[in-house]
Amino acid sequence: MASSAAAAAAPARAGLAPQNGIFGSNSKPFAGFMLKTAQQVGPLSLRARGSVASSPRKLFSPKAAAATKSGDGVRIAVLGASGYTGAEIVRILANHPQFEIKVMTADRKAGEQFGSVFPHLISQDLPRLVAVKDADFSGVDAVFCCLPHGTTQEIIKDLPRHLKIVDLSADFRLRDINEYAEWYGHSHRAPELQEEAVYGLTELHRDDIRNARLVANPGCYPTSIQLPLVPLVKAKLIKLTNIIIDAKSGVSGAGRGAKEANLYTEIAESIHAYGITSHRHVPEIEQGLTDAADSKVTISFTPHLMCMKRGMQSTMYVELVSGVTASDLYEHLKSTYEGEEFVKLLHGSSAPRTSHVAGSNYCIMNVYEDRIPGRAIIISVIDNLVKGASGQAVQNLNLMMGLPENMGLQYQPLFP
Repeated sequence: MASSAAAAAAPARAGLAPQNGIFGSNSKPFAGFMLKTAQQVGPLSLRARGSVASSPRKLFSPKAAAATKSGDGVRIAVLGASGYTGAEIVRILANHPQFEIKVMTADRKAGEQFGSVFPHLISQDLPRLVAVKDADFSGVDAVFCCLPHGTTQEIIKDLPRHLKIVDLSADFRLRDINEYAEWYGHSHRAPELQEEAVYGLTELHRDDIRNARLVANPGCYPTSIQLPLVPLVKAKLIKLTNIIIDAKSGVSGAGRGAKEANLYTEIAESIHAYGITSHRHVPEIEQGLTDAADSKVTISFTPHLMCMKRGMQSTMYVELVSGVTASDLYEHLKSTYEGEEFVKLLHGSSAPRTSHVAGSNYCIMNVYEDRIPGRAIIISVIDNLVKGASGQAVQNLNLMMGLPENMGLQYQPLFP
């Protein structure tokens, strides 16, 4: 195997140094014009950029063009709007030129103004919060469901069939309803909908997502882990055994509910592992890797809670197939995600940090040669509330509504 220095230098020699900040330049010829020119969408403009998709995609579908021409927007309901992911949906949609929030539910906060629940969003003109049972969906086109795991299935089952739905809970992520019952402690309450649900890891399943009515938005850990590992497993560059994943998340990943374990005095100046050998994201990760390998994959996964508000880092230790180097992994990921809007590789020995993606829909990763021969280390970072939840949900609904995938998502990371 090449030395560590040679492996680190290989990407730099390949010309990967960014030209405009950490992500590089996105200006590329597309259909005879430069994609960084502004495209008019309704009353606002957006910057449309190309992306390598699971199959070639158009920036505007006929459906989107018709909606734009008529000036009609997409009317949105946010169920469970008083949680962190619900609030993040609202923040993101504040700059979305086609999505307009018409219904917001929060059973315990019913009757309140959203700005009183989240004062940082008081500037937004939003409907008053209502209980789910009182929500009127007659004037709604699509739903973001941000309700807790285990409560979503029966609610979605009773929603009108004309609605497009992105579910941010885990209730429709596992195809095998028996496996769902094993990991979540109760039987699946809408098995007929599970058969319809499409798994929403956007960069890897966008062709299926476009035509879906119900999308199961991935979990945060599975997003940060599958984006780098699925292409490598599919290309047979890493062995399916001895995949070890050490992952760390900010406290917002545990939700907004009052829990003793999440009190400041419990988590300050501390890091601790949780869900050891039993975290509910394990079957979701293994499902994606097994699909990619067409063979059963079992992982060793341990998550940790960090004393920070948001952000997630997954460090993956993998064994290389004979004759494969860490540089080969890097080059394959570079090729897989070349031109992608929201998945980027750093160059050389630069290490991804959660601060590189805070508040954004980006996933940043890099590959390193391990000092143990025949092994490599992959580091991936995301904002658990954006790419790990609400941002990816908006990305998915954009596809489902025939809109440009990046619409409303071009927030750049906050740094420092």
